[in-house]
Amino acid sequence: MFDADAAFDTIEHLAGEIGPREGTSDAFARAADDITDRFEGLDYEISHVQVPVPAGNSWGVDVGEGESTNVIADPPGFDPDEAHVIIGAHLDTVPQAPGAEDNASGVAVMMELARMASVEAPPVPVRFIAFGAEEPRGEGDDMHHFGSQQYVADMPADQQEALVGMVSLDRVGVAADHVPICTGGTGTTQLRDALIEAAESIDVPAEACENRASDHWSFEKAELPSARLGSVPYEAYHSPDDVPEVVDTDQLDLVGRTMWAWLTSL
Repeated sequence: MFDADAAFDTIEHLAGEIGPREGTSDAFARAADDITDRFEGLDYEISHVQVPVPAGNSWGVDVGEGESTNVIADPPGFDPDEAHVIIGAHLDTVPQAPGAEDNASGVAVMMELARMASVEAPPVPVRFIAFGAEEPRGEGDDMHHFGSQQYVADMPADQQEALVGMVSLDRVGVAADHVPICTGGTGTTQLRDALIEAAESIDVPAEACENRASDHWSFEKAELPSARLGSVPYEAYHSPDDVPEVVDTDQLDLVGRTMWAWLTSL
């Protein structure tokens, strides 16, 4: 069973104890280490991929060039050349924001799903990825989504063919009367439709949308099946006020249960 309170504890740790986690910062590195420890405690096999990022301006704050990290967690015996799912959530924030909603909420739901999958393996194996350096450092696609862009660029053809679907969990905790389920609007909607169907099967209201402001877009541009959960507007977006209090545990529960319904239906 999805535990929204446990997910909220993760949010309090990332946004309350660590705080802003710009993708090349010491705080991001600490968060990546903590997430690694959590995955290892669930018996996942971990790999770290370094992500070079350029200098730029992140939501009004100048940032230098440096390296971020993708934290990749696989269940024992995982073979990326066989059918699999990717669930991702970006671990970084813009420099000025503690990032409770954006995106400790997505990371927290991902970690709870990882716990559940470690107890009861879904029919299709799941690779979990905490992406680094998702936040923009300038205008345009080339200055955004660095971790996921690199992941897609590095995917061999066999892995691309084996990917059943990639879901990005990004800003999934603000209270709403539905769960937004988005694509970038250029590719197939088959995965989005399946997620909406899974939500409806457990009486969770869901609405289709178009959005390119998350890591699913890196996959969609490569014509890989992908979708995003989340994107409800909120006043504290990319600000110092993005603290745990903006997150609603009921919304976390709706998202978590939707994802689990989808994973167990594959």
